[in-house]
Amino acid sequence: MPEPTAAPPTPDKKPARGPKITKSTKPETAAPASPSTASATPKPAKPAAQTPVSTKPAAPAAPAATVVDASDLILGRACSHIAKRLLNGESIVVVNAEKAVVTGGRKMVIDFYIANRARGSKRTGPHFPRYPDRIFRRTVRGMLPHLKTRGKDALERLEVYMGVPDAYASAPRQSIDNAKARPALRPPTTLEEVSRLLGARV
Repeated sequence: MPEPTAAPPTPDKKPARGPKITKSTKPETAAPASPSTASATPKPAKPAAQTPVSTKPAAPAAPAATVVDASDLILGRACSHIAKRLLNGESIVVVNAEKAVVTGGRKMVIDFYIANRARGSKRTGPHFPRYPDRIFRRTVRGMLPHLKTRGKDALERLEVYMGVPDAYASAPRQSIDNAKARPALRPPTTLEEVSRLLGARV
């Protein structure tokens, strides 16, 4: 009986591949916003910091001082008039303090100031001045309540000078008519003479 013949070998062929199946890519959707962020609205930008403006009113300017010429003025009357004006808030500058006069006999005036100068001791005082501008200021102080605040503030508004300083050379000067010395046969004693007798180098 004849043997069956083997079938001819078929070439090795790879099986045909079908269309490549890829995973379908779904369109990316944004993640749902949380309720807190969804409802939040963008905050407006903060304005630039501004420098604080001071609302404090400016201090009033100090009134100009009144310049008083003490030439030929009686010391006591002039000082009492100036003391009243100082208590009313006026600022006063006295020039030519050495030309103020002290009425009375020359010997009586000199003895009065020498006794004031010699009173007390060098350590404990009272220390009476010997220069004309300081004597004038001391006389005004004696007519003010200088131990109280009102008197201290008034005394701070007083300036007394010998001669005329350059700062007040062109300033208008006033005089006190009620304090002018009357003409006499013997001229009264000036503060410059008193200061020299007290030992001041004027």
